[in-house]
Amino acid sequence: MPTTLRATLGTLVRDSRALATLAVPLILTQLAQVALTTTDTVMMGFLGTKELAAGGLAIVIFNQVRTMGVGLVTSVGNQIAAAGALAEQVRGGEEERSREEVRGIVRASMALATLAGIAGAVLMILIGQALPWLGQDAEVADRAQSVLFALAPGLLPCLWFQAIRQFTVGMRRPQALLRITIASIAVNAGLNWVLIHGTWGLPGLGLTGIGTATSTVYLLSFLALYLAAKKDTTLAPLLSLHLVKADPAVVKRLLRLGIPIAATYGSEAGFFSLTALMAGSFGPAALAAHTAVNQLVYIVFQVAVGLSHAASINVSRELALGRYDDARRIKNTALACAGAVMTVVGVLYLTLPRLVLTPFLESGSDEALTIATHLLIVTAFLQFFDCAQNIGVGLLRGLDDTRSGFRITLIGYWAVGLPASWLLAYALRLEAVGIWLGLLTGLATTAVLLLRRYSTSLTARADGQMTVATA
Repeated sequence: MPTTLRATLGTLVRDSRALATLAVPLILTQLAQVALTTTDTVMMGFLGTKELAAGGLAIVIFNQVRTMGVGLVTSVGNQIAAAGALAEQVRGGEEERSREEVRGIVRASMALATLAGIAGAVLMILIGQALPWLGQDAEVADRAQSVLFALAPGLLPCLWFQAIRQFTVGMRRPQALLRITIASIAVNAGLNWVLIHGTWGLPGLGLTGIGTATSTVYLLSFLALYLAAKKDTTLAPLLSLHLVKADPAVVKRLLRLGIPIAATYGSEAGFFSLTALMAGSFGPAALAAHTAVNQLVYIVFQVAVGLSHAASINVSRELALGRYDDARRIKNTALACAGAVMTVVGVLYLTLPRLVLTPFLESGSDEALTIATHLLIVTAFLQFFDCAQNIGVGLLRGLDDTRSGFRITLIGYWAVGLPASWLLAYALRLEAVGIWLGLLTGLATTAVLLLRRYSTSLTARADGQMTVATA
């Protein structure tokens, strides 16, 4: 093996291990959170068709609001990483100023999470009241409203948890996240059972019990993560929850960075929701196939989310230390790790499609299974671009450039992906397969534009820094 190639592979392996230290706990945490929502859905299904419809509708509304709220505090991890890296490099008064900056970011993030949690809870309840006017069955709407009332209080501790989560990730100490999230799955399942059926002297709340259990789990998860951080000798001195002392300027800065992220998350969710409606226009079998494959994509997508967050945090850290070449390598390392995982998953999709789809379509029609098998072929290639575009968003977030990510995803999702899906599905009559080919086109466009933007922005920043140093 040539010396240059050996050195390149050695660097890639070393960088991959460093990235995995942060990424693996985040990936496992994301997968555990998917299991949490899956538990709720399964429990709803036990109660009946209308309960599943109402509960599913409430969860869709809750997840849309929650996702955008999470977006508002996602940049906190990057800000913490940059300030924390500087605190490690200085001593004396400069070190204390950097540590105080971290405390200020934590306070501001908790204040922002509080405002978003209250506003989001009110919005959820208002949307629930509007369901009858949005064409929903009256009985389903009434049950969904009850679930939303139970879920609304849980949004506040959910966003508090996310703020503390970003703090621990930014400080590169996310280990407690995984343990707490895994424990929350068991607690959620137990509370669901107790509150649905009414055991141990508690009243049976039925469907509303699932919402109550979920809100309770979010509160317990926040308390557990907060206590874990307080026990950490590195995190405890920096964990300040004096919200009244939150600096309005820092809150405004986090809001400026967070609004485009929240809009990006909302735009992506809306894009995939609309394609589901398109799939439904081709009949129940097409919609069932679309739903099954979309759930598979969602599960695998959590790998991309973990890698994206880890790469984003590492970029913020390296830039704070002025290490631009290391920041450039992070992109290649993250994409290589993602490519390796997606290749293994893609081979599984192409060689054992029925084995992969059976858990989702075991009781479905043969037509749905056939359509899903065709969609899985497209997905084997689509997931590479889906993963790359999510990493691209994270890399730009590491540069504190959240607006470019939002603008580019608008182009990729809505200006390219949606028209392509419509053209291929309806004009060329490829139906559900056409929708997914359009998704692939939109995600590929988004990935290329995001990664190109990161490279050019990083080069421009490095050149600017070199010019300043020379002067």
